[in-house]
Amino acid sequence: MNVSISNTSDKPIYQQLIEQISAQILKGELENGFCLPPIRQAALELGVSVITVKKAWEELERSGLINTVTGKGCFVAEFSSDEMLRIRNEMILKQMTSDTLYYKSFGLTLDEVVELLTKIY
Repeated sequence: MNVSISNTSDKPIYQQLIEQISAQILKGELENGFCLPPIRQAALELGVSVITVKKAWEELERSGLINTVTGKGCFVAEFSSDEMLRIRNEMILKQMTSDTLYYKSFGLTLDEVVELLTKIY
């Protein structure tokens, strides 16, 4: 697990954790059954509060990406390639929906959004 926390980001730290770990799971970097570090250990290594890591782990579990086994730890859920693709697409569509509403609030057309995205990508 490779996580980089930015204290200058607009995103809360727990959200940074969720996004980075989710991406690593969905790209296959964290394999099915991988054991995440215990909450206290992760908090210590990342220099963040236990509450922050706990919140991220709970959200990852709610989203179905990890499972908690009492007394043993948190593990990456078992996924087939098709399931991983479906979950990834759902997460991306959710983010893109939010982003699209933001762009529309500025009156951008689809062509303008595509043009700007092409410059960035």
